[in-house]
Amino acid sequence: MKQVWIISGLVIAALDVAAFILKGHDVVSGDHSLPPVSQDAEASGLPWQIEVLRNGSSMVMGLTLAHDGHGSTLQDAFDQWGQGMEIAIVAAPGEDGTLEAFVDPATAGFIMGKAVITARIATSEILAMRERAVKSEFMESTTRKYTLSAADRQTAMKAPIQALSFIPQANLDEATILARFGRPAERVRSNEHVEHFLYAGKGLDLALDTEGKELLQYVAPANFESLRAPLEVGLSASRP
Repeated sequence: MKQVWIISGLVIAALDVAAFILKGHDVVSGDHSLPPVSQDAEASGLPWQIEVLRNGSSMVMGLTLAHDGHGSTLQDAFDQWGQGMEIAIVAAPGEDGTLEAFVDPATAGFIMGKAVITARIATSEILAMRERAVKSEFMESTTRKYTLSAADRQTAMKAPIQALSFIPQANLDEATILARFGRPAERVRSNEHVEHFLYAGKGLDLALDTEGKELLQYVAPANFESLRAPLEVGLSASRP
């Protein structure tokens, strides 16, 4: 059984999060082509079906991403995706860590994939949960994952969702992205094989990777700069 990591610099730079190890079958294997666009209307919760709300929030995959912290919670994600959701504090060296939930499989309409959910929680609570963790273990290099106590898990379930990252099993290409998601407001190439399709009005950064799997990162549209700014920093650092 092959292991796939979402230790993407895209996620870490944009949201300051680490990521869970993805345990399961390789999402790259097999033929994962999408059905015709005409079938989209027959399904709900598809990755490109993003409802933008007037208050700067959005609804995607049945979850509300609110810029003010009053949207869906980890409990809502659990109710939607079930017992396969793992919750932990993930922290790189020198960082306080983030509260994350990993879902495998995560179903978005007729699209299967894997998801990492970042929750909004106070730093003081993060540190306290780390102290009470029933177990801590290394993930990759020196990144640690802290398994929550039963009481802290109940508290964590009430935390609002700040961001959602999704890796679809279906293979995406430029034509598919434009047909399903529409034309982006901006396209930014971070290296030779990764290009970002930025949908500021929808709160989405879709990273097309010609050498790996695509990564979709969602935030409330009002918080889109948290995805855009780190890309600009990376581009500035790479310029002569």
